[in-house]
Amino acid sequence: MSSYNKSIDAYIAKSAGFAKPILEHLRELIHSTCPDVEEKMKWSMPFFDYKGEMMCHMASFKQHCAFGFWKGSIMKDPVLRETAATESAMGHLGKITSLKDLPANKKIVGWIKEAMILNEQGIKLPPKPTTAVTKELNIPDYFSKALSKNKKAKMVFEAFVPGKRKEYITWLSEAKTEDTRNKRMEMAIEWIAEGKSRHWKYEKK
Repeated sequence: MSSYNKSIDAYIAKSAGFAKPILEHLRELIHSTCPDVEEKMKWSMPFFDYKGEMMCHMASFKQHCAFGFWKGSIMKDPVLRETAATESAMGHLGKITSLKDLPANKKIVGWIKEAMILNEQGIKLPPKPTTAVTKELNIPDYFSKALSKNKKAKMVFEAFVPGKRKEYITWLSEAKTEDTRNKRMEMAIEWIAEGKSRHWKYEKK
């Protein structure tokens, strides 16, 4: 039987006008497809757990929403796998600004069902590769300038251990285009200000 978390009710109520119908629509699709889903607030975002594991999440920002699957990187749809690798807009569907940006309900329901099966079978995400930090990191000028414009992000980044800083710097430097780099930098500043590591989505609380 579906249960609704009052914290997520409040989260949606506080979201921008354009975001409310998107979040409500996704929420109802999840509940109708997975009646035993459990709602939780994690990292200040609505998460939907199933069988004791995270299944999917959604978020609202000033100008867009995001939706993604915890195990998107190992799901069948190549689009989900690709976006899971780049983490575009902190989700797998890009920046969602209206209901028209969402795929057909049938497709979303199919993804939810697949995510349910992964949790039912106890399939885990592969471990992240470990990297050794062997020398002082060089922070690119464009990243330093972006950090300097956000005092909180700059303070948090400087407090990070070298390994966490390297993960962000490597992610930005691997961008193949300036547009991709700028998008990643926007997300990086947002996550860092919230105290999140580059791979925060895969960390256990």
